[in-house]
Amino acid sequence: MQYSQKYESPLGLMTMISNGEALIGLGFEGKEYLFSSLNQPTDVAALPIFDATRHWLDMYFKGEIPDFTPKIKFFGSDFRQQVWNDLLLMPYGTTTTYGQLAQQAAARMKKAKMSAQAIGGAVGHNPISIIVPCHRVVGTNGKLTGYASGLWRKEKLLNLEAKSLKLPF
Repeated sequence: MQYSQKYESPLGLMTMISNGEALIGLGFEGKEYLFSSLNQPTDVAALPIFDATRHWLDMYFKGEIPDFTPKIKFFGSDFRQQVWNDLLLMPYGTTTTYGQLAQQAAARMKKAKMSAQAIGGAVGHNPISIIVPCHRVVGTNGKLTGYASGLWRKEKLLNLEAKSLKLPF
């Protein structure tokens, strides 16, 4: 069984999805196709994982750096899950490129190279927005590209992180 709740973020209404124990989906309204791999109807329910996710998101949107990650579970191919785990390792306020992620994946898989487009496909199907920070992946030379929830949201998320890291002088 799957469960859901809504979260009103400063960037629009979001849907949280859980299997009852872990967060398995988080995305903006109108982007529910990102949950297509979950393939089950959901019931609205109050769960501790939703409380934890809401707390994480509240901290994040206040410009605080969350000091925990809600329990998450990925559903997808092994390759996609590895890319999503790589995203979880990205420090708050940093960015990387699809090419850099491809180099990391190639090294881990002991391959000469990996397609940045393959990485882009995995990043683009991230079912847990913001917490799994696919918004931190940019194109070559820092160009903002490919964010399923809209480039305007990607820009706002990156600006929020950059602003919260500035030290007061």
